Amino acid sequence: MRRTSRALAVTALVACGLTGVAAGPAAASSDGLLPHPGPEGLVWVEERTGDGGVVSAGAWSGLPTVLTVACEGGGSVRVTMESQDVQVAAFSVDCPAETAGVGSVTLPAGVVTGSFGVGVDASADTLRWALTVTQPEG
Repeated sequence: MRRTSRALAVTALVACGLTGVAAGPAAASSDGLLPHPGPEGLVWVEERTGDGGVVSAGAWSGLPTVLTVACEGGGSVRVTMESQDVQVAAFSVDCPAETAGVGSVTLPAGVVTGSFGVGVDASADTLRWALTVTQPEG
């Protein structure tokens, strides 16, 4: 079975409260904060507000993993990622009032494997955020 098919078959999104390195503002899209990640995507949370996160499975240890978070609304979000019960990433993203702030981290192959969780702790319940987890193949 292809990695993409396997990952899609086992990916499950669950809202949960957890806690992420960030960059500056980027133009907000009327279609959402982050585009769909395509076939390299393990997870896409199109849009949420306030605290939340996801848990999933299907990460392959042979590829790097990229976690990207975008947000807007004035304030910040703290993002954490765990794999196999070990925190593998933690960063914050500034969320400008009227444009999107974007933060991303690339984890080397082998750091994220199998199941993982991402938490987003928003500084305000009104902050809008989105996230993707991808494993680029090339």
